[in-house]
Amino acid sequence: MERKGHKHKESFSILLISNTGKEGREFHISQLALRLLICMFVLICVVALSMSFIVFGFYPAGAGQQNLSKQLETQEQLVAQLETEKENLNDEILALQEENEALKQAFENNDDETKKESESDPDSTIPRRYPSSGVSAVLASYSEEQPYLSINTHTEGNIVATGNGTVTTVTSDETYPIIIEVEHDKGYKSRYMCHQNAEVQATEGAQVEAGDTLFTITIDDTQLDYQITFEENPIDPLTVIEAKG
Repeated sequence: MERKGHKHKESFSILLISNTGKEGREFHISQLALRLLICMFVLICVVALSMSFIVFGFYPAGAGQQNLSKQLETQEQLVAQLETEKENLNDEILALQEENEALKQAFENNDDETKKESESDPDSTIPRRYPSSGVSAVLASYSEEQPYLSINTHTEGNIVATGNGTVTTVTSDETYPIIIEVEHDKGYKSRYMCHQNAEVQATEGAQVEAGDTLFTITIDDTQLDYQITFEENPIDPLTVIEAKG
């Protein structure tokens, strides 16, 4: 009979020798295992080279930094644009504030001129002011039978001149303890006739302005009869007060 030959598997030995004098170690590895290790090493190297090519191919050195620089430059341009818009808005706000201030000043000047015109109104010589500065009530209106206005007054008020003029009379009679007459321009006269005693503040010949005190009320429910004449003829005081007051 023919003998069959036995194939011996080829293997490799790896001897590891320590440089410290310790006992070395020997490892045995088959040819197939060695080939597998070599193939895996080659495959790993190929994969690593491929990844390096991809990374450096699509993202060359400095690309990330250039991208960041571009983004930074864009942001700086946006900031500069916003700063310019802010300055423009500030300029518009200042312009509006100046315009508002000018309008306010013009309004105040116009109001001052109106007040001056009112204060220098030549009609202030007409007895157009109400004769009592305090709380009062009309007791009787003007009529042909009673050519004056009757007013009830109280102690917290004064009887005042109803227009600019000259005090021509300070007197009394059986009906009125106090009678004061003021002559105004343009033919007007005003007469203040008090039924009760009061503190007289005016003197004959004195120049008075509208609102000046003629006498002070000292008794509650003091009755004042107030009369206006125009060219020596009595007229209803309320027509003058309503038209001019």
